[in-house]
Amino acid sequence: MILAKLNQPEFEYDIHSLIKAFFPEENVSATAEDKKYEEEITLQFQVEYEPQQIKIEWKGKNQESHDRSFPVDFSDRTETKNELKQNFYQILSEITGKKLPWGTLTGIRPTKIPMKFLEEGKTEAEIRAYMQKTYFASDEKIDLSIDIAERELEILKKIDYENGYSLYIGIPFCPTTCLYCSFTSYPLVSWRQKVDSYLDALEKELDYVAVKFGKKHLNSIYIGGGTPTTLEPYQLDRLIRKIRCSFDLSHCLEFTVEAGRPDSITREKLETLKKWDITRISINPQTMKDETLKIIGRRHTVAQTVESFHLARELGFDDINMDLIMGLPEESLEDVRDTLEQVKALKPDNLTVHSLALKRAARLNMFKEDYKDYKMVNTTEHMNLTAEYAKEMGLEPYYLYRQKSMAGNLENVGYASPGKAGIYNILIMEEKQTIVACGAGASTKRVWNEPNPDGTHRIERCENVKDVAQYIERIDEMIERKQKLFAEELKGFSS
Repeated sequence: MILAKLNQPEFEYDIHSLIKAFFPEENVSATAEDKKYEEEITLQFQVEYEPQQIKIEWKGKNQESHDRSFPVDFSDRTETKNELKQNFYQILSEITGKKLPWGTLTGIRPTKIPMKFLEEGKTEAEIRAYMQKTYFASDEKIDLSIDIAERELEILKKIDYENGYSLYIGIPFCPTTCLYCSFTSYPLVSWRQKVDSYLDALEKELDYVAVKFGKKHLNSIYIGGGTPTTLEPYQLDRLIRKIRCSFDLSHCLEFTVEAGRPDSITREKLETLKKWDITRISINPQTMKDETLKIIGRRHTVAQTVESFHLARELGFDDINMDLIMGLPEESLEDVRDTLEQVKALKPDNLTVHSLALKRAARLNMFKEDYKDYKMVNTTEHMNLTAEYAKEMGLEPYYLYRQKSMAGNLENVGYASPGKAGIYNILIMEEKQTIVACGAGASTKRVWNEPNPDGTHRIERCENVKDVAQYIERIDEMIERKQKLFAEELKGFSS
């Protein structure tokens, strides 16, 4: 275990994230609280915030002590955080002999940095110099983030920030729960009898949003999960009919349904989606290796993925995304290459490449002993290989995000053919437009139009309960949470 003890609870998250990035396999604690630890502490840091300086002391198993002090201006929180992370990064780099591809950047939205500077009129050279000096990011990752930020800005020209919003609808059911998953999802076999009651509550929440946001322009809709296509065809029809009848879609640029798991896809379900003019779907294999699919708990086969994809094409879907995950158990670089060859043959319009990120609630993390013999590797070579194949398929990178505990300290990248970029994906990452979210576990994000003095936008959230039974029972409370979040903005709107 690695312990960082602070004399005050400032920047705990940043210190923890940076240490974890260098030591992904270790348990890490960064806290100002006095706690007792039963695990052996292999590396310990003491972080002291003193007048006009920060002092970091550290010692390893051999108990040999080291320290570093550096001056900071505590009146500038951002600069203080950057100084702290820069010094911590250098210490960790000296201890491990490693450099991280994203340097000190541990947040999930690195493209926000070049996007902000591009909007201010800064040149690529100025952005590159800033990201090298401030974050120690590699040239490769800086180039990728600038490239994506430029593409995003062009796509987002169509979005109405002031009068627009986007809508997320969560279907929290799956055929099974994957080994790596920590999202709000429930095995359908246990909840099948509750699905219609869930849709009753969801429709009530949608009714509220439709009325309260009736004067706003709805720019994009995303039905995600879970796996939305666990719904029966009549339930899918019911949900989409409700959306079509309740909302004005004349300003809607994109309507996505995450078909997701091939074992949940049928001709009748796809025909239902096509009938309602769904513009974008996902068919997500994660890998095209049957042995890996069994390990991670996805009860579909590669053959089912191919069959589902061809069926969607046959029915006329011309904007299909496929998700892949790098770093899955027992997958070699050659396995990844084979997966990419098979995906290339299908010619998807979008390809989203994820680096495996193990959240605390994932079974792969909760029951480590059961899976300790599995080898999970993701490297820059893996991500470069996916980028090469995406380019061969005519797909360009258009959005990017990162997560804690991500394999190889890398990133997730979305690629798309020209004109087929997922607008909702960009909006959820760049946080430039309000997203109203309905359903169990859904998180609504209100973005204020007026920028803060530093150019950022004030953002506030409200979340729905994750438990399906609680969501059904407490639906009026979920609506009340939204009412409070948007009370000021919705004044004068008809109810």
